[in-house]
Amino acid sequence: MASVTERKPPGVSFESWIDKQIRLAQERGDFDDLPGSGKPIPAGDVDDELWWVKNYLRRENLPTDSLLPTPLQLRKEIERLPDTISGLPSEQSVRDVVAQLNLQIVAWLRAPSGPRIPVSPVDANEVVATWRQQNRPARKPPVTATPEPGDPPPACRRWWRRKR
Repeated sequence: MASVTERKPPGVSFESWIDKQIRLAQERGDFDDLPGSGKPIPAGDVDDELWWVKNYLRRENLPTDSLLPTPLQLRKEIERLPDTISGLPSEQSVRDVVAQLNLQIVAWLRAPSGPRIPVSPVDANEVVATWRQQNRPARKPPVTATPEPGDPPPACRRWWRRKR
């Protein structure tokens, strides 16, 4: 490996010097048993210029949202907020999530980067109201006593006739 880091001697063209370095490395066996050897280089989609970026995101299991500028990422988080809070157990945890998002928004507002897209902090009370609406237990209709089919209907007396 010492020969790889040596400097190009003066008077030698870069092409011949690089070719010599590659040939010597092949003779030493530096390129033997490399991961992926013998496999073709993935070609990707010919029509798509960013095929390698998509492959990288897929390979690293990264969301495509990570490529967006910061204000668009924040707006997407605001749009996904109802889904995010739907599974939270308490009002305090909802307020914590909103506070964390608002911290990110305020940090971007103080030092904006990327395109100028309007983003404003989220109102925690509105989000909590939405969370309450989502987590409201389903109301059961009141249970009324149903008379047996053989029972006579109860006598209906008006309130002004009760004293008689």
